[in-house]
Amino acid sequence: MDLKELLDSEAKRINNRGFIDSDPVQFPRRFDRLQDIEIAALLSATIAWGNRKMICRNCDRMLEMMGNDPYNFVMDGAWREIDPDQNIHRTFFGRNLRHYLRGLEHLYRQYGSIREMMVKTGIDKEEAPSWVLTRRLADMLTEANEGATDSRCLPGAIETSALKRINMATRWMVRDDGIVDLGVWDNIKPSQLYIPLDVHVGRTARSLGLLERKSNDRKAVIELTGNLKALRPEDPVLYDYALFGIGMNL
Repeated sequence: MDLKELLDSEAKRINNRGFIDSDPVQFPRRFDRLQDIEIAALLSATIAWGNRKMICRNCDRMLEMMGNDPYNFVMDGAWREIDPDQNIHRTFFGRNLRHYLRGLEHLYRQYGSIREMMVKTGIDKEEAPSWVLTRRLADMLTEANEGATDSRCLPGAIETSALKRINMATRWMVRDDGIVDLGVWDNIKPSQLYIPLDVHVGRTARSLGLLERKSNDRKAVIELTGNLKALRPEDPVLYDYALFGIGMNL
């Protein structure tokens, strides 16, 4: 079996409906309204590090705290009542969630949705939209929070970061094969996506000869995605599922 056959086989094995219940992608999938999906995707991806069972448990609790109605929770200003010292997930606390939601309220009042913001500002036409989107989100959060930044919400060194969590959320929102990912940001093509790179994906990619760079940074994401794009130009990030599946056996 050559490399492409291996990746295709593993992607097909993992990219199925049974994957949803054990992954944070289940949370944006609970909703129908675009704004609810966007908020659930961003917040779930933001705390998606560590043990997957703990991540899913804490995502569930976070949405329950918002009455499972995230858009109205944001727009009604109910985020102001969040206890700043409440632990949401590991080192992410109520104060961090308030910072994020204050910024999202500011964004939604100006643009209506993140999708519409991307359309109006041309982000969806960028070669690497996730980095431009993250910079715009960071600017909106900073503006809403009177100049304060919060690296628990979005990384500080955006231009050099691998943006694992934003690239994961963007994969959920853009890919449209009707299986796991939602495909609600249809203004971006799957070919514009970049691999969500973390330690495990990086280790697997290097073992397969798909990545030479040692650091898990933006340059590594570009290198790995480029090699995956050579195998599947229209949808390279499908192989995120394959690298996850192969990595489970390493």
